[in-house]
Amino acid sequence: MKKLLFVSSVLISAYAFPQFTVSADIPTYLADSEVYLYGFNGSKEILYSKAKIINNKAVFKVDKKYIGMMRAFFQKSNSSINMASENSNINFKVELDSKNKISNVVFTDETNQLFSNDVELQKKQELILPALIQIKDYYKPSESFYKSLETEINALSKNDSSLYASHPFLDYYNKNQKYSVQEKAAEIKPQDYIDFYSKSGEFLETSLILKPSLINYLNASKSNVEGGVDKLLDAVNLETPRGQTILSELIDIFNSYNMDKLKEKYLAQANNLKCTINDRLSSTLKANNNTEIGAKMPNNTLANAIHTKAKSLYDIKASKKIIVFWSSTCSHCEAELPKLLEKYDKLKAQNIEIVGFSLDSSLDEFKNKANIYPWVSASEGKGWYSSYGETYNIVATPTYFVLDSDNKILSKPNHVGDVLDYLKVN
Repeated sequence: MKKLLFVSSVLISAYAFPQFTVSADIPTYLADSEVYLYGFNGSKEILYSKAKIINNKAVFKVDKKYIGMMRAFFQKSNSSINMASENSNINFKVELDSKNKISNVVFTDETNQLFSNDVELQKKQELILPALIQIKDYYKPSESFYKSLETEINALSKNDSSLYASHPFLDYYNKNQKYSVQEKAAEIKPQDYIDFYSKSGEFLETSLILKPSLINYLNASKSNVEGGVDKLLDAVNLETPRGQTILSELIDIFNSYNMDKLKEKYLAQANNLKCTINDRLSSTLKANNNTEIGAKMPNNTLANAIHTKAKSLYDIKASKKIIVFWSSTCSHCEAELPKLLEKYDKLKAQNIEIVGFSLDSSLDEFKNKANIYPWVSASEGKGWYSSYGETYNIVATPTYFVLDSDNKILSKPNHVGDVLDYLKVN
């Protein structure tokens, strides 16, 4: 009996304590605000933990194994920090500039010290090393400055892979990030990308390499993008999680770049899969299917709402609604929203209401701008980390939808002029 109790207590302990923690020393300016810690599945950010800054410190507890890139998002400063996780504790200190923006991050854990040094070395190799090699040609080998240049060139040219012997993720990232670097894309053949996706280890999805490398692959296949995509999807097998994540990324890329024909083809292919669908592809299908013309637009709570007593989107009654996703820092919104304002009285006369969902990270900036416009506005104050992006498949601002009285999507105009033309408002 005692042995059974002992085993049970061990199991309970394993679940009661986190896999690892992320601890950060934070300047006073950010006190009492929240910080969110994300991991990745391809380019999709997954919330792993959140913490409130107390006594200039934030501590995240991650209760599941995670190896790959992570990102800490500071809501108050609308800024983020990338770091590498090898399922062990991470520690760093944040430094701000005179405008309270993050100016420097100092890591004290071994993994991220090594990662930071590697990133810094790569920057020097890309920007400084070529210049030093050119400058050296202007000096004679006998001159002291020539010797100093040669020493620095030799130091920058080294890439000691033995440093990563006990760091499997950093080793993976160091060897494979070339696929995601645009400047190196011309050196890599389309088949090399396919082999990389097919044979790559378990860290691909968490490395932040996948999406930029897929964009490079599409550029390398530009003479026949559709044929290149078909060849890639055949190779990675759409019945596997890897294949489905790649398909999801491709649909999102086509959506972002307005490649509608390709998006519709591969969205239909994804919808017709008969196998079990992984979470990554499932979320992409849901976001797209929720916002197709004819679909009923998902409801949303009106967080921090202005100019309404309604609690949700569905509570707002009108013969038609113009939904606009915008931001106070979006230059295109600055150009387009005043044109809606000019026609607002005519729209209201036809019982057409405007509802704006803001992707601002600062509620103060949101309210200052939203108060200029008389229509209903709401914001979660989380920037691109708001729920709007995933729920409504928003990849840019402004984005427009026109709904009927039952909240069904009638149109998805590209610009404010298209909105007014569709509603025949001159």
